[in-house]
Order: sequence, then C-alpha cells, then structure tokens
Amino acid sequence: MQQQYATPSDLTIDDKANLVDSILKYRTERPTMPLFRKRSHNQWINVTAKHFADEVDAVAKGLVASGIEPGDRVAILSSTRYEWTVLDYAIWRAGGCTVAIYETSAPDQVQWILEDSGAKLLVVENHEHYTKHIRVIDETPTLKETLVIDDHALPALTKRGATVADDELDRRKANALSSDAATLIYTSGTTGRPKGVLLTHANFMAECAATRDAVGAGLAEGKTTLLFLPLAHVFARIIAVASVENGVILGHTNDISNLVNDFAVFKPHYVLSVPRVFEKVYNSAKQKAYDGGKGSIFEKATETAIEYSKATEEGKIGLGLKLRHALFDKLVYGKLRAALGGQCEGAISGGAPLGARLGHFFRGVGIPVYEGYGLSETTAAVTANNDKHQKVGSVGRPVPGVTVAIADDGEILLKGPVVFGGYWRNEAATADAIRDGWFHTGDIGTLDDGYLFITGRKKELIVTAGGKNVSPAQLEDTIRAHPMVSQCLVVGDNKPFIGALITIDPEAVPGWLERHNLPADTPLSELIENEDLKAEIDAAVKEANSKVSNAEAIKKFTILDTDFSIETGELTPTLKLKRNVIHDAHKQAIADLYS
Repeated sequence: MQQQYATPSDLTIDDKANLVDSILKYRTERPTMPLFRKRSHNQWINVTAKHFADEVDAVAKGLVASGIEPGDRVAILSSTRYEWTVLDYAIWRAGGCTVAIYETSAPDQVQWILEDSGAKLLVVENHEHYTKHIRVIDETPTLKETLVIDDHALPALTKRGATVADDELDRRKANALSSDAATLIYTSGTTGRPKGVLLTHANFMAECAATRDAVGAGLAEGKTTLLFLPLAHVFARIIAVASVENGVILGHTNDISNLVNDFAVFKPHYVLSVPRVFEKVYNSAKQKAYDGGKGSIFEKATETAIEYSKATEEGKIGLGLKLRHALFDKLVYGKLRAALGGQCEGAISGGAPLGARLGHFFRGVGIPVYEGYGLSETTAAVTANNDKHQKVGSVGRPVPGVTVAIADDGEILLKGPVVFGGYWRNEAATADAIRDGWFHTGDIGTLDDGYLFITGRKKELIVTAGGKNVSPAQLEDTIRAHPMVSQCLVVGDNKPFIGALITIDPEAVPGWLERHNLPADTPLSELIENEDLKAEIDAAVKEANSKVSNAEAIKKFTILDTDFSIETGELTPTLKLKRNVIHDAHKQAIADLYS
C-alpha cells in the first residue's frame, strides 16, 4: 500500500445496544426535550421526546399485530417526511429491518428490491405510488400487505396494535442485539443491478458517535437542521438517526421548490446536503445578480470570498482584503446567509465531490461547508472536515475508529466499525468488495497529512485511444459551476480525444433570454444554437481545460436540448450521473462528436 492513516477511537458498543435505546431513555429521563419540528398548517411545532417515543411504540405494536416478527423486513417507499422516521424507529422497536426505497424508483427496481429483500410489509407515501407499483405489489410473493401513509397508515397501525401489550415490545427489545440488521439500503445502481447493503444497529451507532466527534458543533444538542434529502439514501438516514442520538432538533421537508422559504421560517443552524444543492444556491445567486445588472459586483464578491478563505487557511489576511471582504459582506454575503434563514453556522456536504472553488466561496461568505466522504457500505461518512480541522478541496480526515489506506493502484481502502459486513444474500459481491479485511471502495484518491483527496472512480476512468487515463469528475464539476449549465458528461473511452455532453439549466433560461433581448418563449432547441450561449459554454469548457493537461482537455462538446433527470433514469435520486444510461440514450450525439 502507498499510504495509510487512522484516527483512533476508544468507542465500545454493547452487544445488547440498539437504536431505540436513546428514545426510550429520553422518554424516561427528559420527556419534554424537543426532538423534532413537524410542519402543521404552515407552522413548525415541536415534537417532544415522550410524544415521539409513544408514537413509535404505538406504531410498533401495530406492526406486531400485522404479523411482523423479529428480523422481518418492512419496506418504506416515500419522500422525506416525519412519518418516515416514525416508521423507521417503529420497525426497529418491533425487531424488524427497514428496507429503504426511493420514491422515484421505477416499478422494475421496486420489484427487484422487494423480492430480493423478501419484504413482508410495504408502506408507500400516497395513492400515486400505490397505483404506479400495483403490478409489483400483486406479484411479490413475500408481501402480505401494503399501507399508504396519506391514507392514515400510522393511525391505522396504532388502532390495530391497541391490544398488543407493552411487554411484547420489551421482550423483543430484551432479545435484540447490536449486530441485528437495522436496514437494507440498495445501491443506486449507476452500474448493474442494485445490491442490498446490510447495515446493523452497531454500524449506525458507531457512525453516530464518530460523526459527533468529527463534526462537533453541527451535532450539538439543541441545534437544528432541516432534512430534505431522500431518506432512502444513507446520508439523509444518518442525519436523521444522528440527530436523534445527539439531541439535534430535526425537521423534514420534501418540497424542494419551496426550500428557500422553508429555510427562512425554520432557520436551521446547519444545512446538510449534496453538492448539487450548493451549486444551485451559488448559480441562482449569480444569475440573480446578472439579471439585476450587478453581475460584475457578484464576480468581484466571489473572488474576494475565495481569496479570503484561502488567506484564512494560510493565517495571513491583509488589511485591504479585510476591507473588501467587509464591503461585500454588506452587499452580497449577508443576503446569501439570510437566504439560508440567517442562523446557519455551517453546512455539511457529501454524496459527491463539492469542488475547492465552491468550498472556498462558501467559507468566504461565512457559511463553511465541511465536506465529507462515505458510501452506503460505510454507513455514510468515513472522513470529514470540521471547524477545527479543514482543508478545502479534501474530504477531511478519517472519523474516529476508521483507517484509510491507498492501494498501489490508487484505490481507497477502508476499515472500521462503520464498514458493513456484506451485501444481502450476495456472497460473490461481498467477496469482491471486502478482501483481507479491507473494503475496496472503487474510488481513487490520495492522502496528505491525513486529509483524503478524491480524484475519481475506477469504473468512471476514461482511457483514450492514446492510452491516457482521464478522471471526468474535475472537468464536469468545473463546467457545472457555470450558472447556465445543469449537467455535464465527459466522454472519450477508446476515442482519440475527450468530448462532453452539456445540458442547460431550465431555471436559468428566462433571465438569460431577458438579458439578451430574446423572446421569452424561445425553445431550447433554438437557444442551444445561439452564438452568445455557445460562447459562454465554450468559456466554461476552456476554464475546465485550464485545470488539466492537454491530453485530458475537452476538444469538442455538444449542448443538448434536453436535461438529464431522475425521471428519465439518467440521474440517481441523489443527482449523480448514470453514465451507462446517458451513453445509451445519447449515443448518436456522442458518435457525432467523433464523426
């Protein structure tokens, strides 16, 4: 191995520990402690520890009455909402294992997950989901019942479980082990069929303890965060569980289009998200500045924020920079902080690379984004930056208990209590992923003073006809920083040069058309031929090319008249590119690059 770095931990998890321990303890010792804020009639009201624990118990009894035995799998297909977390804890209280399914999943994906997991009960969010998956529901042999959250599923379970004694829940709790399965999370399937990642209660508890130590202030009791990522994803799930474990007050929302308004009312202390949301915040602010004729001010403010962040890292902030920063704080930065509710102390980014430029920008405006790294197989974060140790551009140092190593071929290898024990009923995939005690991530990176830098994915590496290895992530991230760009896919495997497919952000189009005195109803098919737009995208490509060698640079690109989306299957629910799907859907456009 080339490099290795470990962060020690003295954490021990009792064999009888369980994720419901914390809520039962809160109910006994601190019943009035606020654990959640729940939206009710456009207001956020506190939910106490006692209320939540009582609700969990009532729903758990309903699951028992429905025939759920310890070890049984119960599937949830829903967007992010309070009821998701209630069900999650109720399943654990009944001794079961939660199977997480994205609400955007196609029927074939849902069918595979239900059949592979052997789920006994399915809870969907609404009748639209039920109707969409009715064939799958009818054809899954292990499935005994399907309930609908919007059709009063939780009150129905509560009523059903009214005759189940408290002793039954206590008996199941007494027999539970920390090594019991807590959840099955199916990989997003960017390549191949999704695999079920089995995570135990011990995995979750180790992750909660490690991230509390690593993140620090962001998981302090009494802080607040608003969860809007899909709970079927491990990152959102660990936010929910770690919030409960550490007394962070958690809100849920699935109304992404209204997120800024929700931030204004909820006023979170911390925002936890994937990089695309931070990119959108930056791009929207930039677009708004240009639309208002203040583009040059925003550009100067951006460069000042980045310069200020870099100077902070070096510990040398000159007087001139301090004065410029103070000026732009009044003109620009304060408005950005206000858009996040005005109380935001920082943010945590995961799920994909953020990029150093955005990291420096947000730190420079007073909202440090602490980037971390992890996978479903590692119960989310295995490395993290924090307020004491941060190196922008890196994904931080290992969280307590984790060892990171770099193999001879550059692959990132991991060990620690947060790492899963294997894939559900898939010995071949497990043997391929865990070798000699090390989990092979498939990601490529380097270590510098313990800080991990991700440089790409082994499976995403492009090898040109000339034999040059190219990691597409840096090129794609830089191009996506342009406010008119929605997505970028770099191509060129076995081709003479590197090319790219670029899509336009529909939300940015109206302002751009207005600034260029073009009709508001100009179709995208016509807009992508506009010379001014092409020149802007060309400049973004040149900016990306300036960061790589000539052999890695994009030589040709094409602008598509449609965007990639979750609905078309071209993006995962966490907005990662499904490269194989995009390659197949746009094979003619790719072929034209090389004709």
